Amino acid sequence: MYRKIIIVQLPPPKERDINYELQWLGNSLGLFGERDRDRSCFRVFITLVKEAKREPLSSDQIAHQLHLSRGTVVHHINNLLESGIVSKERGGYALRMESLQEMITEMKRDMEKMFLRLDKVSKEIDGVLGL
Repeated sequence: MYRKIIIVQLPPPKERDINYELQWLGNSLGLFGERDRDRSCFRVFITLVKEAKREPLSSDQIAHQLHLSRGTVVHHINNLLESGIVSKERGGYALRMESLQEMITEMKRDMEKMFLRLDKVSKEIDGVLGL
């Protein structure tokens, strides 16, 4: 499965503000770009976080709830799917895990597996090149 995970090293949140901390988490995972001027990706992410323990939401439900076009929602959901943060379930979308902490732990495991593969392949390449 193809996953694109971006990690951005940012200073940790200085204050206890849930919106700021969620924004920091998303920014640290490379979810919210500068092009997201109306914070629509952040809003889709927050909606899915709030619904993490409930039923999956369809793109139409998210679009209606956030007053966004379905196309905008689908665009952001596709990026969240690609990063492995969101999964498609029972005709809708939900966070990959039931909590943010579980999600980060699972992403960490995915990255560790990938680095093991990178290590193995790089060692083989070094052997072929005599490095």
